[in-house]
Amino acid sequence: MSGSLEVRSFLLQQDSLGGSNQFSTGVPAPRSGESARVSEEQVHRARLAVAMGAQSVEDCRELLEMLGLVDGDDGTPAVCR
Repeated sequence: MSGSLEVRSFLLQQDSLGGSNQFSTGVPAPRSGESARVSEEQVHRARLAVAMGAQSVEDCRELLEMLGLVDGDDGTPAVCR
């Protein structure tokens, strides 16, 4: 993973800047009663992003499980429930 060091450095830099940056430090809330639905396209793109950054098949499987991107018994990923 060649980009991981750069990403960590960027995040560390953003944390050290505190509240003076353009990024919100809070967790976003759903807008005006909208449910927090994750589309199938978002799940697909997230799976691809995890797979491209994983170092091995086992690493990929573990990351997908941690993120709730693996289909459950009902065929729906946890992130969509």
